[in-house]
Amino acid sequence: MIQLNDLKKIIKQLAKEAVENYILKGIIITSVPKHPFLEQKSASFVSLKINDKLRGCLGTIEPQEEFLAKEIINNAINASTKDYRFTPVQADELNKLQYSVDVLSNLIPIKTTDELDPKKFGVVVQKQLARGLLLPDIDGVDTVGQQIEIAKQKAGIFDDQGLELFRFEVKRF
Repeated sequence: MIQLNDLKKIIKQLAKEAVENYILKGIIITSVPKHPFLEQKSASFVSLKINDKLRGCLGTIEPQEEFLAKEIINNAINASTKDYRFTPVQADELNKLQYSVDVLSNLIPIKTTDELDPKKFGVVVQKQLARGLLLPDIDGVDTVGQQIEIAKQKAGIFDDQGLELFRFEVKRF
């Protein structure tokens, strides 16, 4: 049986291999480790850092792929190439990258902000078709108000009228 620390290594290695193969060879890996956790259908976010500074972060609010391993591969590639806040990762940066993968639980609609805790729950804000997400336990985000405001900014939402809130938990690897 694979232990949690081993699963953490497997998941980080999967993200790393996805990024390296895509950046260096232009290929999307298809060979993935066999593990029941990676065969589930879940949304995920992949964060890339260099010297503990964000270098890219993208993911999915709801699963887009039939299994988590493929979701992680796609999100790792997107985090390294499509995060609009950063230029695409270059080959000479690959050995400096640190990887973090968050696997999201299902979204739970909430009625009041009392049901949130920025250290424990991530938040999704939605107004009509606009949606913004903020992962839990982010440095510098200490209040529910900060968490919601950042998620609203990401979605381009400027008022609270008609705002829907959802929370989720993550397993961080």
